[in-house]
Amino acid sequence: MNPAITLPEVTPPQRWRGRLQLLLILAIVIAPMLVASAMYHGRFWIPETRNYHGVLIGNGQTLSDLGAETAENGRWQLLVTAPGACEQECKQLVYLARQINIGLNRDASRATHALAMSQALSADYEAQLQREYPQLGLYSLHSDDYQATAPDVTEPQLWIVDPMGNLVLRYGSQSKGKDVLDDLRHLLKISQIG
Repeated sequence: MNPAITLPEVTPPQRWRGRLQLLLILAIVIAPMLVASAMYHGRFWIPETRNYHGVLIGNGQTLSDLGAETAENGRWQLLVTAPGACEQECKQLVYLARQINIGLNRDASRATHALAMSQALSADYEAQLQREYPQLGLYSLHSDDYQATAPDVTEPQLWIVDPMGNLVLRYGSQSKGKDVLDDLRHLLKISQIG
């Protein structure tokens, strides 16, 4: 014969303690999700700081929207755009783009540099570019598309373009090379493409 097993009787205070523990466990799991959803939808407690130096282009614009006719090469690109003639600021950005590309060291093969201009280059400068910048891509820039995409930009700009042709960041002619290099290194580190 089996002896009867008797369970201890649960008293009401023990029952409430168990229910309270269950509610606390559920609150610990569900409360962070509710707070995060409220922060997202209510747009509060969002950090104001950023860790990039250029102007973020987060609206899905591409090279074709910019009016730059470039060859798709599957690599990150440092693109200098000159909406007018390529004067001193433009020439400085072309030099900066090449130096940034060299500064990538072992990742230099993942990026390229190019110049897109709406006006033809002078013969002297074009010969200089072919001699000193043999890997620089030269492309045309359609002024109407450029003005539609970047209406407030009238001076030469340096753009970081991803391997899919999407515009990522934009820098003015007074930007520091170290800042652009830091941003590009970060993008290459987190990127699974290019």
